[in-house]
Amino acid sequence: MSAIYDTLLERGFVQDCTDTEGFRELTGQKAIRVYCGFDPTSDSLTIGNMVCLMAFKHFQRAGHRPVVLMGGATGMIGDPSGKSAERNLQTAEQVDSNMAAQRKQFERFLDFEGDAAAGIVNNMDWFREVGFIEFLRDVGKHFRIGEMLGKESVRSRIDSEAGISYTEFSYMLLQAQDFRHLHEAMECEVQVGGADQWGNITAGIELIRRTLRKPAYGLTFPLITTATGEKLGKTAEGAVYLSAAKTPVYDFYQYWIRVEDRDVERFLKLFTLLPLTEVDDLVAAHAQSPDKRDAQKRLAFEVTAMVHGVEEARKARDAAAALFGGLLRELSDEKLRELFPDVPSVSVSRSELETGLSTFDLFVKAKLSGSRSEARKTLAQGGFYINNEPVAGDKRTVTSSDLASDTMMILRAGKKRYCLVKAE
Repeated sequence: MSAIYDTLLERGFVQDCTDTEGFRELTGQKAIRVYCGFDPTSDSLTIGNMVCLMAFKHFQRAGHRPVVLMGGATGMIGDPSGKSAERNLQTAEQVDSNMAAQRKQFERFLDFEGDAAAGIVNNMDWFREVGFIEFLRDVGKHFRIGEMLGKESVRSRIDSEAGISYTEFSYMLLQAQDFRHLHEAMECEVQVGGADQWGNITAGIELIRRTLRKPAYGLTFPLITTATGEKLGKTAEGAVYLSAAKTPVYDFYQYWIRVEDRDVERFLKLFTLLPLTEVDDLVAAHAQSPDKRDAQKRLAFEVTAMVHGVEEARKARDAAAALFGGLLRELSDEKLRELFPDVPSVSVSRSELETGLSTFDLFVKAKLSGSRSEARKTLAQGGFYINNEPVAGDKRTVTSSDLASDTMMILRAGKKRYCLVKAE
């Protein structure tokens, strides 16, 4: 087995390990099973989940077998870790639907065949028939209230205004039982998760030690924040999802393009499989010409290809190059639709274009400006573009001669907001 701990450490995945030397020895001797839990609180994973998924890829490449634990049971309660208030409880139907949608996304990252085949399990399968009295006798008696109150995930909520319900307080016991069950049923000896899972992970290790008299190990990943202190994947528009239906591929690609220079090296190590020597070369070249943003472009392409496929990554890359690069002229309708599949669009009539449309009216119609007065101000500041050409002069009208193709043109306001205009 290759030195998986060193690989994870070098690439920035390691926050804490319950027993570093024991973990090194275990993973160096044999192929192990390692699990991470995923809450089915949505029908799509987010890029925050990619930290564990990428770590799983490294485990699998080193010959180990990842186990995806889907919280069909625990997802109906909600993990208090890292949360300031209690979650809304979901129905069994919602949980099942979310798990089915998420399962397809795991297949993008993991190989479910071969010697190091990954597995997917659902903890509802072993919790469904467990009675309350049985659970208290077999699991609850091994925990002391003082120990549970000392866990950060519990303590922070008790001290908050929202407090914590008994339901969420008991979540730690459920996750501990998950670890014990997987240890017994699948010889799963390692649990991984975000740094906020430390208390839950160590609870499982203690339960295994007290009841099975066997060692188990835990490893946590840092909670990834950007250079500005924001949580990874949090934007003004909301979370960045792995589902194209929730976050269009182009927007997903652009999220990584906009990564700060201070973050790009760390994200290349975490979210791509590029060799570290290649990452070093990219970072060195970026330092020489940061305005080219070549490191961010490589990051965006690699991550988008992993999540959505190489062809979709190419389309997003080409769309970005066209939108923010050269002039958009003499393109076909088909090419524009291919380049900008997720761009908002608006229709105008051919007769309006023949007569000539006010620039102000068109950008308001395209919702790239809130009003004519706002549009006038943006135009004066040089913030409007048609087919990547800056719009000059407040007397400018838009006509059919501005079409980039037979029926379409691209409007842009500032650096990021755009709209596809279709002439009908």
